[in-house]
Amino acid sequence: MMTDMVKKGTGDGAPGAEALGGFGRYAGPATLILSSLAGGAKHGYALTKDVEAFAGVRLAPGTLYEALSRLEGQGLIEALDSEDRRRPYRLTAAGAMALRAHLDDQRRVADVGLRRLASNWGTS
Repeated sequence: MMTDMVKKGTGDGAPGAEALGGFGRYAGPATLILSSLAGGAKHGYALTKDVEAFAGVRLAPGTLYEALSRLEGQGLIEALDSEDRRRPYRLTAAGAMALRAHLDDQRRVADVGLRRLASNWGTS
């Protein structure tokens, strides 16, 4: 599903791939969190449930909050004011650009893998 590959950069000046590529082993959780927040602001528990629903992956609390901290530190998400103890987060414009670039890169990798499977293994 998610890879631990580190993207060195697109060379076109876009911050997207570099931002997520710098996570190394956290690229998977970052992609899941950013994808969830692309649908609207959410607090931690809502993020966990959304990711579980669309990806079938349960993010452990430590993984979730470590990734949220990293994403916020890079300016890819921002915390919103809240009137209760739950802290909602939303995607920033930079986060949307980073997610788009990362998902485009992942699509290219998936397309190559699927083409190679089809031509060498007769599967599609």
